[in-house]
Order: sequence, then structure tokens, then C-alpha cells
Amino acid sequence: MAGMPVTGSYFRPIRANIAGVLVGDDQPPRVMAVINVSPESFYQGSVARGAEEIAERAEAAERLGASFIDVGGRSTAPYKETDIPLEEEIRRVVTAIRIIKENTSVKAPVSVDTFSARVAEEALRAGADIVNDVTGLKADQGMARVVAEYGVPVIIAAHEDFVPENANPLAVVMKALWESIEIAKRSGIDDEKIAIDPAIGFFRPRNPPWYQWDSVILANLHVLRSFNKPILVGASRKSFIGAITGRERPEDRLWGSIAAAAIAVYNGAHIIRAHDVAETRDAVILAKYIAEQRIRSPYKGC
Repeated sequence: MAGMPVTGSYFRPIRANIAGVLVGDDQPPRVMAVINVSPESFYQGSVARGAEEIAERAEAAERLGASFIDVGGRSTAPYKETDIPLEEEIRRVVTAIRIIKENTSVKAPVSVDTFSARVAEEALRAGADIVNDVTGLKADQGMARVVAEYGVPVIIAAHEDFVPENANPLAVVMKALWESIEIAKRSGIDDEKIAIDPAIGFFRPRNPPWYQWDSVILANLHVLRSFNKPILVGASRKSFIGAITGRERPEDRLWGSIAAAAIAVYNGAHIIRAHDVAETRDAVILAKYIAEQRIRSPYKGC
């Protein structure tokens, strides 16, 4: 497809400043801590209930090594009924963001996890620093305008409403990301304020099965380097881990999550969105260190 990134850019250094945090090849892997204020979330361990718990979790996340805090007011799990009134989502995220910004010592930038332009705008007014849109600016046509108007960084996830049977996971994700980046550019979003997310857990085809789909993406994550943008991966406690390991409950998927995070960083991820900050931080620091010991062959084709 015309305009798609080319493979020759795989080895260009990737660097960015995301809301004051340096991210990229020459930086340590960053952890984005998840704080959900949505009781519907698939992993109940991520849900903070009440002002005191929100504040405590945010402070603990930063203390344990999180570089970002991601606040979500509704579940985005594709296999659940997650609709809630828009005003309720706004109330949840605005309340949580104000608590973090006004009642804690947290300095880490706060992102709002939403695909609604109205929610994003109210969150930004409340002090959010980043927009994290799991639909890649496609669900709400006003989202790109809001991001551009406020001049904030945006995390763009791969999103397609329809995926044909036997589709190539990498081809679908690359095309979806390219489309979203084009939306961002047309809307005036600063190209240097975009991070990309391959949307682990959001594609649910029957063939290939979703757990194979997600595994293909993680195994070949380096292909996304051709966009020359920071790569965020959120695999924490997701169902593909359970399908592969036999761990049905999200509460039992910590070790699989740590493995997925380490593999993602080894293969090029710069930011890991995680429920378990301390464990993830150690794993990804080690994965990055080992990845840096790879010796590039001087011979073509190696």
C-alpha cells in the first residue's frame, strides 16, 4: 500500500518525548501502570474503589517504577458487554485524575484510556497528560480533533471493525496502524507525539484463533519498528495467556504476563502497560539488557 512504512527503516533509532518522559531505544523500558475505576474490568485486581485507594495505588505505582499512570473508566475487553453511560465514564475518570493530580505526590504523566472524544476532553481538562485510544482514533471522529487541539501525546492502537478469516495478523495490524497515523496527520496531531500499540487481546478472529494471533504479533513485534514510533504493548493478564497456559482466571496469569512483557521488550517494545509494576519492571529491564547484547552480523542476509 502506498505510503506504508518500508522494512529498511527497522534499525533507525526510535526516540520520543512522551509528556516529559524520554522513551526509545536509548532509554530503559518504561512501565505504564493500570488503574481502573471501572468495576466491569476483566481483572478485578486492577480496580481501585474510592479516593483513598486510587491515591494509594498511584503513589505505589510510581514508587515501584512506573513512568506513566493509565486511568480507565470503562472496560474495553472485546469479549464483554461493557457499555456504560457516557456521563458515568466521564465522572469516573475525571474523579480519579483529579485525585491523582491534586491529592498525591505523583509526578508521572497520567493517560486517559478512552475512545470517546468527550471523555478525553473532560479528562484533559482535569489534568490528564496523554490520550490512550484503543480504537486508533477511529471510533469517534472528534477524538483526533481533541488530541490536536490540546497538543497532547496519543497512543494509537491498531483497530479494524472486520477481519476476514485466515488474515495475516501482521498485515492487518500494520494496515490498521498506518490508517490511524494518517488520521492523526490529517488532523494536525504532532507526528512526534504518537506512540503505537498493536492491540494485543483486541483482535478476536476464529481463524487463526486469537491466542495464536496475539502470539504472532509478539513474536514479530520488530516489524512495527518501521513506523519509527515508540511501541507500547499491553498484554498483562489477558486471555491469550490463559488460553496457552491453561490459567482460566486473570488472577492466575501473573507469570505469563511477565513472560509476555519480557518477550515484547526483547522484540522492540518501549512501553509496557501492566497491572503488576514491580515484577514487570525487573523483567523488562533484564530483557532490554539481554537484547542489547545481540551481535549484528556483518554479512547480508544474517
